[in-house]
Amino acid sequence: MISGRWKIPIYRHLYQTNRPVRYSELLRHLPSISKKILTEQLRELEQDGIVEKKSYPEPRPRVEYRLTSSGRSMIVFLDKMSEWGEKYI
Repeated sequence: MISGRWKIPIYRHLYQTNRPVRYSELLRHLPSISKKILTEQLRELEQDGIVEKKSYPEPRPRVEYRLTSSGRSMIVFLDKMSEWGEKYI
């Protein structure tokens, strides 16, 4: 679920903003990610039930992403992994 170079940075940004985030904001926040990879990683996170995608049918389509309740609950696990990594680096 969290494999891949970009899933944790995407997850962290969605968690820290604590609001729906547009695709373009994620691109700005992660400047070295390509559009293709961002799209793939978001699709995988969505398929795994971590991220929820909401599309708005407007003349200029708008898409927002947010963490699901299951995704929000992962923070405990990720924080513990981070603590362990800092201790044993």
